[in-house]
Amino acid sequence: MEDDRSRAAFMATVSVGDTLAGTVAEVTRSGAVILLDGFPEAPIGFIGSLDYSRRSSGASLQAGDRVSTAVLAVDHPRCQILLSRSATEHPQLWAFLKALQPGQHLAGTVAAIENFGVFVDLDDGPEHPTLPGVGFITIPELSWHWFEDTSEVISVGEHVVCEFRAFDTTNGEARLSLRATQPDPFLDFASTSHVGQILHGTVTKLVPFGAFVRVEGGIHGLIHLSELSDTPIETPDEAVQIGDEVTVTITDIDPVRRRLALSRRRPPAE
Repeated sequence: MEDDRSRAAFMATVSVGDTLAGTVAEVTRSGAVILLDGFPEAPIGFIGSLDYSRRSSGASLQAGDRVSTAVLAVDHPRCQILLSRSATEHPQLWAFLKALQPGQHLAGTVAAIENFGVFVDLDDGPEHPTLPGVGFITIPELSWHWFEDTSEVISVGEHVVCEFRAFDTTNGEARLSLRATQPDPFLDFASTSHVGQILHGTVTKLVPFGAFVRVEGGIHGLIHLSELSDTPIETPDEAVQIGDEVTVTITDIDPVRRRLALSRRRPPAE
């Protein structure tokens, strides 16, 4: 009980952004456990593996190494202080990222495209010590429109303007959105369409639970398996194929989740 009280008392003095020094007590696959100078009773500091193994920091950490870190979060329920070594090693980068405000527009050049997202070298930002750019756009944030390949939306060397969403303290990067700078076509569609409306479209993708159809304005809707045919079917290709032109009826429009439900079944006879 006394140890718990002293630990809680120490953690109460720590704030996000503080600089703390300590000694690496243990290194695991998930991160490094740190014995902080201000609390030698137990190793309550933790540096995530993505941070402690950065190439800019030289060799990966080992037990006994001394570190200087910045506090990312104080997790009272778990009695743990989350730390970043990169924050103290690259103060210019951290200061730039901390000063950004959600919704702020940032310009930059696409530096690299990966299957998990796009790196952007920001015009007014510092270089990242290990990544191709300080800015990063996840795949869903590239466009409001459906696309199969990132090359349909963006290319290396292209200059873009994005909206800042969040400071990713794990990777030391600015999470960006390209689509947030553009009007959402689904909202326009939803405002001018209604349940029961008949549309014409093209089947673009088959999935076990139904078929996706591109209708007006490039909007995609789902025809559930149960709505593909008037007779029971087990797979969507029993009713449609990719590329088929179909006539559908809107059964539901969800502007919040950006979902459009469609049906090919004939309405019941009155």
